[in-house]
Formats: sequence, structure tokens, C-alpha cells
Amino acid sequence: MEFLTLFFAAIILILLFYEAYLRMLPGYKAAKQFPGPKRLPIFGNIFDLLFNDQLSTFTLPRQWAARFGESFVLLIRGGMIVNAIRARETEALLSSTKLIDKSVIYLYLHPFLGVGLLNSTGSKWFQRRKILTAAFHFNILPTFLETFHEECEKLVVRLDDDVDGGQATVLQDVAARFTLNTICEAAMGVKLDSHTMADEYRAKIKEVVGFLVQRVMNPLLFENFTYKLLGFRARLDKALKPIHAFTSNIIKQRRELFHANVKNLDEFSEENIYFNTNQRYALLDTLLASEARNQINEKGIREEVNTFMFRGHDTTASAFTFIFLLVAEHPDVQQALVDEILAVNSSRLDPTAQFTVKDYNDLRYMDRVIKECLRLYPPVPFIGRMINEDSWFGDRFIPKDSMANVLIWDLHRDPKQFPDPERFDPDRFLPENVEQRNPYAYVPFSAGPRNCIGESVLG
Repeated sequence: MEFLTLFFAAIILILLFYEAYLRMLPGYKAAKQFPGPKRLPIFGNIFDLLFNDQLSTFTLPRQWAARFGESFVLLIRGGMIVNAIRARETEALLSSTKLIDKSVIYLYLHPFLGVGLLNSTGSKWFQRRKILTAAFHFNILPTFLETFHEECEKLVVRLDDDVDGGQATVLQDVAARFTLNTICEAAMGVKLDSHTMADEYRAKIKEVVGFLVQRVMNPLLFENFTYKLLGFRARLDKALKPIHAFTSNIIKQRRELFHANVKNLDEFSEENIYFNTNQRYALLDTLLASEARNQINEKGIREEVNTFMFRGHDTTASAFTFIFLLVAEHPDVQQALVDEILAVNSSRLDPTAQFTVKDYNDLRYMDRVIKECLRLYPPVPFIGRMINEDSWFGDRFIPKDSMANVLIWDLHRDPKQFPDPERFDPDRFLPENVEQRNPYAYVPFSAGPRNCIGESVLG
């Protein structure tokens, strides 16, 4: 009995000392500047994050954002996690040229994507960004319009078949197939449907996404040791094997074709890529030219191909699905889109020809509709960064080693920036309305130095 008494007394003493230690940490002190859910001694907010399913993982931050009405914090092991839902904190984070390190959650993508443009940092990120920027110049877009039109025609045929057959369309699956085919040809220069491994590749991508979501939702799987011990890493590796085999095979084939046809690397100078609009320059070709110049190795090429194949199709498919949903829910918007398309088409010299980039640029109302869809349903609902040096978000101090998330979903619903935020209103993006808003109130492609590399093309 005396032993047990001493034992429990020792535990209580240790816990009291640990709580005192946590209270001395800079993150604990800085957290007092922000509102947040109630924190327990020692454990902070860890129990708020445990044992959530996919739905509650999404809805819980929405509830906190609504309750506090401003950016809020969570406290985990004495470390502060700032959740920015207002433009002031978002601008301080995303405009910084120093706070560019991604949060620890991005580490879970390393087995799948490696350390490419999405999750690298420092000199590696700067070098990769420089290499890949040429592949996203706006002059390259017209060379892939034929691909976009072909895939759109396939999509329309598929939708028509579903309607004629009287069956419902699982739009998310259809959208993912459509966007994956498109990015495969644009990024890798090959038609995905022409490869025997295409269906397995698509299926395994979906399986891997399930593993990633599962890990993000379960703090017990955060540590690599427990992730391996419980067998999840082995299952992930098994699913990744055919994905990596597929991309490696495509890279090998494209490399052989590249060296057979390209005799002068000057063809891949920025000047030629920018102004030679008669030649297609797939992203993979740009990477292979950089490999020939010893600017990137084979592993680096795989990292970027996997990154753009995944991020390019998954986020676009999500956006595509919600755009269809919102347009379907608003018949007046749908009719206005039809009227605009018909008006632009009737003004062209050849109304039977495919639309050009200029024709698409003339669809001003459609542009506003898409932007409003991305406001309400951003394809990436949040992004995370590590705070690698003491910083200030406005007048609030954020200590080094904190984490900061931008909750894009909630940021886009700030009633001060977007009155009646749940209402679908494309006119929010009329030029005169855009000028009145903080530019960091709307960031579907992120913003600042680590914005989406495709934003310059997508507009």
C-alpha cells in the first residue's frame, strides 16, 4: 500500500512538473493571444483530434471557425497550431519569403510523391520551381487545346450514355478519369487509355488516397514506428508498387523517344518554349532536357511526375465535380452560361471550329462562375506551414516551431470579405468587387511565393 501511494504520488508530481514545463514554452504563452477550444492540463487539445472519422475531421474546424469568428489556436504538447481563417493572418503567412516549409502532414506524402515541388523546401524547392516554371508558361496552353477538346468530347459522350441509359452518373469517378487522362497527356506526353496498366494505375491511386486520408485522421498513426508496426506501411507500399512501376515505365519510354528526336537542347531553352507555339512541350520533356543538362536526376524526375500526376488530377476532379453541382443547382446561372457561349461562338469567323484560347478568355461570366465555385468549394480546403523563425501575424507573436494552417474553406466564408458568404453569387468577382477585397481573402491556389505553379496558366 505504501509503495502504491508513493508510486501514484510520484506520477502526480511528474505530471505537475510536466504541466509547469509546458506552461513555460513559448507556444503555450503565445496561444493566449488567440481564442480556441478548451485545453486540458498536460494534454491540451489532443483529445479533440483523436478518434474522429472523415466527416468529423472536416466538420470540427468548421464548428470552431463559426464559434470563434476569427483565427484560432490548438495546443498540442505545448506547441501552438494557428488556424488562420482571416486575411490578416493568411497574408502574414503566405506572403512571407521565409515561412515556406510545409507542415509535418506533408511528410506522409513522401512514400508516394517523394520530395518534389509540393513538399520540398529551401534550395531544392527553388531549383525545381525554376526548372518547372518554363513548362507552365501561358504560351504552352494552346498546344494542348486539342487534348482538352478530345477529353471533353469523351466526357460528354459518357454523360450522354448515362442519360440515355437512365442511370445515375457517379460524377467524382467520371471526373477523376477525365482529369487523369488529361494531365497524363499534358504532363507525360502519353495517352493513358493506350496503356494496359492504365486501369490498375487509376485504381491504385484511389487506394493510396484512402491510406493517406486514414493516416491524417488518426493521430495514433502519425509516428512512422506505429504506422509500420500496425502493418499500414506494408499495405501502402504494396499499393504504391504498380503506381511507381507505371510512371517509371512511361519515363523510360519517353526518355528514349526524347533522345532519339532531340538533337539540340537549345530547343528547350526558355525562349523556344515560350515562343514556339507550334511544338508541344510536355512537362516530362522539360524535365528530361534538365536531366540532360545535369540539373535533375532520374529520382527527381519521378518525384515531379508523380506529384503533378496526382495533384494535377485529384484537385481538378474535385473542382470539376462541385462546379457541375453548383451550376445544376442554379438554373439561371446555367442559362446565362449557355447564352454567353452562344454569343461568343456567333461572333467568331468560323462558328464550327474548336474554341481558341482567345475564345475562352472572352467567356467572362464563366470565369466568374468558376471562381465563385472555387470560393465555396476550394479543392484543397487547407494548407499547412511550419513556422521556422519567430514571426508576427499582425500584432500577434508566433514563436518558432509553431505550426500554421490556412483553413481556406473558412477563409472564403469571411462575412466581412464576402457578405452572405453561403450565397452563390458570381458577381462577387466583378472587377469593382474584387478591388475592394484583401487579395489574401481568396486563395484557392494558395498565394505568395509558394502559390500553385499552374495559377499563371489558369488565371
